[in-house]
Amino acid sequence: MKWDHIIRNGQVVTPQETYQADLYIKDGKIAAISPSSQPLPGTAAEETDAAGKYVLPGFMDIHVHSRDPGATYKEDFYHSSQAAAAGGITTIFEMPNTNPPINNVENFHKQVENLQGKAHVDFGIWAICLGHLNLADILPLHEAGVIGFKFFWGYAVHSKTYQLMYNYKEGMEDVIPPFKDGDVLDIFREAAKTGQVLAIHAESNDIIQHLTKKVEASGRRDYEALLEGRPNLAEIVTVQTGIAFAKETGARLHILHVSTGEAVDLIKQAQAEGYPITAETCPHYLFLDNEDFHTIGPAMKVYPPVKYKKDQLRLWQGIQEGVISVVCSDHAPHTEEEKDGDLWSIPAGMCGVETLAPLMLNAVHEGKLTLQQAVAVLSEQPAKLFGIYPQKGSLQVGTDADITIVDMDRPFTIKRENLHSKSKVTAYDGWSGTGSPVATIVRGQTVMRDGRIVSGPVGRLVKPQTKS
Repeated sequence: MKWDHIIRNGQVVTPQETYQADLYIKDGKIAAISPSSQPLPGTAAEETDAAGKYVLPGFMDIHVHSRDPGATYKEDFYHSSQAAAAGGITTIFEMPNTNPPINNVENFHKQVENLQGKAHVDFGIWAICLGHLNLADILPLHEAGVIGFKFFWGYAVHSKTYQLMYNYKEGMEDVIPPFKDGDVLDIFREAAKTGQVLAIHAESNDIIQHLTKKVEASGRRDYEALLEGRPNLAEIVTVQTGIAFAKETGARLHILHVSTGEAVDLIKQAQAEGYPITAETCPHYLFLDNEDFHTIGPAMKVYPPVKYKKDQLRLWQGIQEGVISVVCSDHAPHTEEEKDGDLWSIPAGMCGVETLAPLMLNAVHEGKLTLQQAVAVLSEQPAKLFGIYPQKGSLQVGTDADITIVDMDRPFTIKRENLHSKSKVTAYDGWSGTGSPVATIVRGQTVMRDGRIVSGPVGRLVKPQTKS
């Protein structure tokens, strides 16, 4: 037998079990799995010795803003997908607030064509919900193969370009104000018809606008003032409303980048009642808190903002309880110049796709979660949530040979200058830890080995396999 790739002597890890085995890959698929003590006959074009290392289902990052097309001076898909591969990620989901946005089938197909030749890893594409502007496009986008639907709750929209307005003020020209609850309910009803995930950015614009005016009037510009203007309450209120709308419409609600402990409690209660409501969080909420701003500075600014230690602890507990089923990066780079300024005026967001896996593996090393739990939140559970399991997120015969090999004894130090993204803004510059991805394999092809990109773009579009 002539195999394309054999991975030998590794410890295979899934959320359910760990065992030593060899993986045999043919035509981009896992063709056979055999105990290392019982090798199958044949030769291979490529062999990888994973002795002393762990062989995991390929990690996924479901929340990436590559800004392509659009503000590609900050980032583009060639660089973001390279950064993903460098960080052990085999599949990423690209967010839809590009220019033009992914608001109809025509723009979806244009985006597939745009990203295909730049993709170092496989990719899915989100569609954006713009209220009455594209309600009629939701079902066609579902049929075209988008990975899910995203609604930026509380954001205004430019009436001509359909771009999101991040710093909306009343009276702006050519701007559609943030949608009212009735419009949002229509979005939930339409998305529910598809059976796909409807993900929300959960912050109340009305509360933020009201409180921010008061804080700005005081003249304060410190991080605590920022949190007073965007408090936990802004997330709590929107999560509560989203859950109520999901209960009413049957929508499969997914709460993006959960940052507060109170939101975890609300989601846990809804799940206990049997509703299909899921949640994700991000490393900046798991590893940072408000006190870190004193040392990290403006690079730490994200929306929703990083909150308090009590929130961080509750988020970790939420992972242990299974309330939070996905950890992802919310990779959203800006240039050095854009992030160098007044805390209130600089944009929110930073690089994250390349540092996601090392940070989570170090958390395994520190005992915050097990390696099997890391595989669950980075591989299996996101794949199941978006209807691409077992094609992705598993190590089974017949599935895509997407594999992340990690060395749990290998130390790392994050250095901003070594990041593969166009921009290098990260809150983790200088952070050290133990546990590193050492190989990224996409459908049997090695894209990253020992931190080096060793392949050109090989990624393909991923579509949900079934209607949920």
